[in-house]
Amino acid sequence: MTNLRKIIIDGHEVEVDPAMTLIQACEQVGVEVPRFCYHERLTIAGNCRMCLVEVVGGPPKPAASCAMQVKDLRPGPEGAPPVIKTNSPMVKKAREGVMEFLLINHPLDCPICDQGGECDLQDQAMAYGVDFSRYREPKRASEDLDLGPLVETHMTRCISCTRCVRFTTEVAGISQMGQTGRGEDAEITSYLGQTLDSNLQGNIIDLCPVGALVSKPYAFTARPWELTKTESIDVMDALGANIRIDTKGREVMRFLPRNHDGVNEEWLSDKSRFVWDGLRRQRLDKPYIRENGKLRPASWEEALGAAAAVMAGKKVTGLVGDLAPVEAAFALKRLIEGLGGKVECRTDGSKLPADNRSAYVGTATIADIDSAEMILLVGTNPREEMPVLNARIRKAWLAGAEVAVIGQAGDLTYDYFHAGTDRAALVTMAGETVSDATRDKNTVVIIGQGALTESDGEAVLSQAMRMADVSNSKFMVLHTAASRVGAMDAGCVTDGGITAALEGAEVVYNLGADEIEIAAGPFVIYQGSHGDRGAHRADIVFPSAAWTEEQGLFVNTEGRPQLALRGSFPPGEAKENWAILRALSPRLGKTLPFDNLAQLRTALIKAVPHLKKIDTVPANAWTPLPVAEPAKADFRLAISDHYLTNPICRASTLMAELSANARARASTAMAAE
Repeated sequence: MTNLRKIIIDGHEVEVDPAMTLIQACEQVGVEVPRFCYHERLTIAGNCRMCLVEVVGGPPKPAASCAMQVKDLRPGPEGAPPVIKTNSPMVKKAREGVMEFLLINHPLDCPICDQGGECDLQDQAMAYGVDFSRYREPKRASEDLDLGPLVETHMTRCISCTRCVRFTTEVAGISQMGQTGRGEDAEITSYLGQTLDSNLQGNIIDLCPVGALVSKPYAFTARPWELTKTESIDVMDALGANIRIDTKGREVMRFLPRNHDGVNEEWLSDKSRFVWDGLRRQRLDKPYIRENGKLRPASWEEALGAAAAVMAGKKVTGLVGDLAPVEAAFALKRLIEGLGGKVECRTDGSKLPADNRSAYVGTATIADIDSAEMILLVGTNPREEMPVLNARIRKAWLAGAEVAVIGQAGDLTYDYFHAGTDRAALVTMAGETVSDATRDKNTVVIIGQGALTESDGEAVLSQAMRMADVSNSKFMVLHTAASRVGAMDAGCVTDGGITAALEGAEVVYNLGADEIEIAAGPFVIYQGSHGDRGAHRADIVFPSAAWTEEQGLFVNTEGRPQLALRGSFPPGEAKENWAILRALSPRLGKTLPFDNLAQLRTALIKAVPHLKKIDTVPANAWTPLPVAEPAKADFRLAISDHYLTNPICRASTLMAELSANARARASTAMAAE
């Protein structure tokens, strides 16, 4: 870049973008500047004053580096580059003074504070503060807020950095938190004592630099230094948010987000963050066989033998559930097709075409939303289906993007043009002549599963792709199941979809498909982690690992393969998904050609080469479907209850409480009514 500006930071001359703030310029050089209120993804507040630096030749006082840009600096004598000092005696004294003021009213209750050990205030007081205080008066105390069942508050610890207020207002799009009063009376509070109505509110726990906002379900259960930390991927929706699994012994204690600018930035939805208690309940920990209408425990040898005896010579159909890793789906396909059967992963009836990745994934990446100037949502409510992606759309809207919706209207946390609720609105919009000015705009068309699960789903998809064609847009399919794209990549599809796959089936091998009702008739073998709908219908049950208990590959809604690593081990006699299928195969005389996960992945990558490129979004050749006329009907939404979409959620008591609270809020009559 030609417009870079030279500045000198702690004696090192560097070239930086003039639009950068001083704190960003220092970070680019590798100089750490302490901060409490500044956050890269929030607006600048400039109210904690911890990030003070000395600007040589400037005013005779330190400057807040978060609120001053490089272009605001005056050059030195004879046009020399401006000089910034972050470690001068003036800066050191200023930081010590700020820290002393911050600790004046802070209760020094670190031994009982849940933030202890991972607290910014604690760390920075040690690094930049002093070891004494001149303040002897009584400390101020504040009343705690009730923000709901997720976030526990200790407002006496609050240092008024306003990160929580800025996050809820700017990113989550709710306006229930704010600051009242001035000076010593200033306090963070919620409007009329309301609890927070957002499925992103757990992020304020991560943002809080002190122990004022902590996780209510995790409170007093573990210390950070007791936890084993494992990097993994979230499967509660198809975003593939990067997470960290914290385990204590064999128990998962919490999920935290990891930063990934291309996927979830550093946010995580509440369902993904707090669903860990569902991993402890309703678990299948031993095989079962149904006798006289009841399931009885059995040994692995007996259960595998019984399953093989039933499957031999029968017409077998395999179903891939919403949480299955690609390796398990691929192993199931090899096993069932070796028996002459069919395998299907589109268990919700979605009319996604096989072998056309631009139609079942699209051509857009999640990061493309950031630079979009127009966004068209078809048959989807991203706030319910993928809250973190919805926050990204809101960010684009705040930057000036126009948003249009075809489908059911709802509160998406941003303004949009409602173009209609039915398929006719899509057909009309796709058939219109688009001006060159509109075609030149950076546009993304996003279609949800609610638009694709009816009988005319393929016609609707063809119209959406036509819409993307006429407007020269990028195209994205918003999936609701974490396993769907990977299973389709692996070829787990049947001509005619789920109906054709189940037609005439004598045995159904159900790999964790709990969102489907299998009619009476076929013998059902269920392999899954929780005693949910699938296990209730099963005649033989194989207990398997949940996604945190085995290594697995998941492909997210934009087509990005990502690795979920094992954070703990499955309970009881439960085994890894691929290992169960491998153990069953020799009993059927169709031994699968792999003995470990590495060999399985080698076979998988040979069949589907792009899965080798972990964390890379493959480019999909644009292949529009032949345009067809959809039925005359309104679009419906894919998800009826955001908090109860899979067996792990339904086993969680916290998700049940959140679901009940959401229903109560939706049914509460307003005063005017």
